[in-house]
Amino acid sequence: TTLNMKMQQYAEEAMINHLKNDLQPAFFREKKGRTLAPFEGITRQEVDDIMMRAIRQSERYKKLRARKMPEDSIMMAFKEKHETQIFTWNGVVDTVMSSYDSIRYLKYIFRSGFMAMEPWTGHVKAYVGDHNYRYFQYDHVTQGRRQVGSTVKPFLYLLAMDEGVSPCKRIPLVATSFPTADSVYTPRATPPNPHAGKYVTLKWGLANSHNWVSAWLFKNYHPENVIKYMRKMGITSPIDAVPSMIYGPSDISLEEMVGAYNTFSNQGIYVSPVYVTRIEDKYGNVISTFHAREVEAISAETAYLMVTLLEGVVNHGTARKLRWLYNFSGEMAGKTGTTQNQSDGWFMGITPQLSAGVWVGCEDRAAHFDQLGMGAGGVMALPIWAEFFEKVYADTTLGITQEEIFRKPPGFRVDLDCVDITDKPNETDYSNL
Repeated sequence: TTLNMKMQQYAEEAMINHLKNDLQPAFFREKKGRTLAPFEGITRQEVDDIMMRAIRQSERYKKLRARKMPEDSIMMAFKEKHETQIFTWNGVVDTVMSSYDSIRYLKYIFRSGFMAMEPWTGHVKAYVGDHNYRYFQYDHVTQGRRQVGSTVKPFLYLLAMDEGVSPCKRIPLVATSFPTADSVYTPRATPPNPHAGKYVTLKWGLANSHNWVSAWLFKNYHPENVIKYMRKMGITSPIDAVPSMIYGPSDISLEEMVGAYNTFSNQGIYVSPVYVTRIEDKYGNVISTFHAREVEAISAETAYLMVTLLEGVVNHGTARKLRWLYNFSGEMAGKTGTTQNQSDGWFMGITPQLSAGVWVGCEDRAAHFDQLGMGAGGVMALPIWAEFFEKVYADTTLGITQEEIFRKPPGFRVDLDCVDITDKPNETDYSNL
């Protein structure tokens, strides 16, 4: 296999450390004493529906139904307390609890997926489908698909950049509206920005993940073309070309997202993730070999331009804690993502030698933090990515260092030293840069 055992260990440790020590205790504190917990923003009937779906999907329910037990008798059995073992972050615990209560308890537990791959070979070096296989056997790397939030925004910018629009192009920071069949849809920007009404650059818009800038791009560049780029970069999940696309409502797997972002660091060449390089028989004879599928998705110049824009997210934007909190000094680029109601937290990060992504959320989207303070991708997912890279950089045997730099294409000439916020539109026409 392509997995590196040290990197695999570091990824598992980083995931468990953050979920166990930071996110989960905060979530338990927030939901303590609430009758509908861990769910938020839904009715009691909707909670009952969620619980019934979970009960009917359980092995115990299926076995009882196979014995022809009536539905009301099954529900009585699920409400009876009995000796059982449950998952805790400090290990399996013996307790007395009903099957219904144990299912409700597991709805509190955060789930996560992590994947890291080598840019040029596609070799997957670390793969964590979730943090405890005994209790959580759903794979959140390839099997799971969740809304990707603002991690979709670089693809919107990609189309504009590939058509020759400079990152220094200034646009007015105002709301953009889209007429629909019977109303007008106007994407919101949260929280309100003090720069509203001023002129901002596209570079600033991506670094700060501002929805109004993304809405401007969506209205000025055909969304179907954005989806075409995403397809060339390995994303196969269904995507609707609708204005709400700027929020990242599409359900996409972590594997697809890591592969797509890897295209930026691999000079525009998409390589499909590879997990197994060869199969041998017991005598050492090679039965089959496997290689990444390669596609020239975007130009090397556009790929490097997108890397520099995503570096702005790390240096000055929503992922800047990688600099001031974790003190990373090497070149890295990335994008945070947060979905509606803080149901999903994402961080996609690329370095010259590794591309990696993280998703964090509960099993049900109705279980989530109340506010962005704890529910944002920069809080939910980014710390796992950061701890993984701290461990990788500290292990000199891996040969992955902060001294490596992204490869600049020969003759690359785009000036990114521009005034990001001003009261005036562009004095210079950047459209041909």
